[in-house]
Amino acid sequence: MGDSQVTIELTSDEALVLSHWLEKLRMTELRHVVDPAVWAPIHRIAGTLGRTLPDLFAPDYDQRLKAARQRLRPAD
Repeated sequence: MGDSQVTIELTSDEALVLSHWLEKLRMTELRHVVDPAVWAPIHRIAGTLGRTLPDLFAPDYDQRLKAARQRLRPAD
């Protein structure tokens, strides 16, 4: 099982919001993460998103992120 792959599909909005959150997570010291093995998949997912999302380097990144968050929020 260690060599099997898992594929996760995300919309571009989901990927953008998740990428932003993961980057914030990676930049903090999380003392409550007691198992260092958790960081391996976090870094891999964040790295993959960083390489595949052109929005991350767009001059209007903040507006794109805000719009993506709005679209993902459930309607009241």
